Parts: sequence; C-alpha cells; structure tokens
Amino acid sequence: MFILFAVLFLLGFYLFGLAFAVDSGLSAFIFASGIISISLALALMVHAPGTARRQDS
Repeated sequence: MFILFAVLFLLGFYLFGLAFAVDSGLSAFIFASGIISISLALALMVHAPGTARRQDS
C-alpha cells in the first residue's frame, strides 16, 4: 500500500511540473490531474486499514 501511495504522490508532483512546461491548452487538465493524484494518495494513506492505533488510558 505504501508503494501505491508513494507512486501516486510522486506522479502528482511530476504532473505539476509538466503542466508548467506544456504550452498547449492541456496544461490545466494536467495540473488538475496532479492535484487529484496527490489528493488520492493522501486519502489512501489516511483510510488505509490497520493504520489507526488504539490508545488505552
């Protein structure tokens, strides 16, 4: 699961950089894809099973 998180996170940053390098009308679509990729990576990390720890007090 960590590998998937890392790949999506790094892909998102790659898409951010690619969006500024592209001069066509696709730059907005590429930038939005980067935001979605990073958001999905963070959501998967937060909602992954077995990541919550129980605190007994």
